[in-house]
Amino acid sequence: MKLMSHNLRGLKKEFLEYLEIEKGRAARTIELYDQYLGRFLRFPGLKNAADITDESVRRYRLALNRAGMSKKTQNFYLIALRQFLKFCARRGIASLPAERIELAKQSDRDLDLISSDELERLLAAPSGSDEKNLRDRALLELLFSTGLRVSELCALSRHLDWSRDEISVRGKGGKVRLVFLSPRAKSAVKAYLAKRSDIGDALFAQAERRAKNKSVSEPRRITPRLVERIVKHHAIRAGIDKRVTPHMLRHMFATDLLQNGADLRSVQALLGHAHIATTQVYTHVTDKHLKDIHRAFHGKGLGEK
Repeated sequence: MKLMSHNLRGLKKEFLEYLEIEKGRAARTIELYDQYLGRFLRFPGLKNAADITDESVRRYRLALNRAGMSKKTQNFYLIALRQFLKFCARRGIASLPAERIELAKQSDRDLDLISSDELERLLAAPSGSDEKNLRDRALLELLFSTGLRVSELCALSRHLDWSRDEISVRGKGGKVRLVFLSPRAKSAVKAYLAKRSDIGDALFAQAERRAKNKSVSEPRRITPRLVERIVKHHAIRAGIDKRVTPHMLRHMFATDLLQNGADLRSVQALLGHAHIATTQVYTHVTDKHLKDIHRAFHGKGLGEK
């Protein structure tokens, strides 16, 4: 890709095109990078790549912090800027080296999770036999059984072989991995598909739209926003007073595996994490076993003396 100008607005456009074409990033990811970089480029005095300096980044970070953003959110903006600077460097464009931008320190915190009892109530919340309830139950069971990202869930096709215990999904960066279906998830998907009368390719369709217009033979594919609303709706119905999201079910999938003895590398592969450090956020769930291990095994020889 040949760049004709070092103008930041033009470079941002070409960077986003690079993410789409060469890196194969999802449309939502590109939208977020556009949003994050757009905020930085609106800063006064930034017209060309050479205008990005230690001082301009320092002022930008100060503005993000004073805007009341969490450290985690600030880091999203900084990561986008670092990736943009790496893009410039690879093309020989003089600007601030990406490694000069350090991420904000984040304090360790527990993941937001629900109890096993709350999870069971959530999965059982869509109890009706109509298409909408069958869809919602299959959706919830599949999220917990596979640990899918919501974007991966929405992209699934109904024409995969749902009689198998495993399916292939295309995740971040176009990487393909296997995910595995529990008997409950397989049964729920089978019941939902048996109820479907349309010819659409999407596994999860917008049943609400077809209910209003019976002539719609190929309904729209479900969206991440609608999945979030579905999960929230059934969490309220299940009497759960926490904010429950599709990503929380991904957390529940990972912690369930670790608590039952799975090793971290296997969980990394099942989640589709590129780096083990991303998966290590879940290791805190095994910490509660350490006290029992210490009590059971430490100092036994001393007691015999």
